[in-house]
Amino acid sequence: RVEQFTGIINPPQSCLLAVGCIKKQAVVINNQQICIQDQFSVNLSCDHRVVDGYVGAKFLETWVSYIENPALMLS
Repeated sequence: RVEQFTGIINPPQSCLLAVGCIKKQAVVINNQQICIQDQFSVNLSCDHRVVDGYVGAKFLETWVSYIENPALMLS
């Protein structure tokens, strides 16, 4: 079971998305309530000769929004 890792880019790849396993995590909601949620780690490795870090970050931001709200993919 791999909780998180960083992928190694091999030519001709320009980016590699590494996704860890889902695990239960205690989180605080509204600064007062503790609950258990499923969480996983995501890591995007980018070859900066091909993909700018800002573009990679925007990709991850969009990807996370789709994972957190799948209905966005339908519109």
